Amino acid sequence: MNPLEKVLPLPNIAPARTMRVFIRDLVLPCSIGIHQHERLAQQRVQINVELTCLEHPAINDDVDNVVCYATAVMGIKAVVADGHINLVETLADRVADVCLADHRVLNAKIRIDKLDVFKEAFSVGVEIERSRAGR
Repeated sequence: MNPLEKVLPLPNIAPARTMRVFIRDLVLPCSIGIHQHERLAQQRVQINVELTCLEHPAINDDVDNVVCYATAVMGIKAVVADGHINLVETLADRVADVCLADHRVLNAKIRIDKLDVFKEAFSVGVEIERSRAGR
């Protein structure tokens, strides 16, 4: 017996089941950046998303019982198409907000890479992590 159970009985609660939904290497044209030349032409951004989601107790091969990555991609595309964004950090926050709009998403890890900034570097960018409790 756990010594703590003598002092404080542990409730008999099943742990929450989670799953990870991911989107890897989504490359989109985006109007992003603080420099004048970045306002004149779109540049490629690569977006990676990892979502920790509550798992439905009975998925039953039904898309309504899971967090749909197609819905997340459509939301991300809408954010990118919504107009010029100055900072990569702002884009990452907006992508996280879209993902956390689904109440089943507990945590969102977002990575945004700008692919065409420096010829010497494959990419530059940011990674953020947002959770439902810390929104």
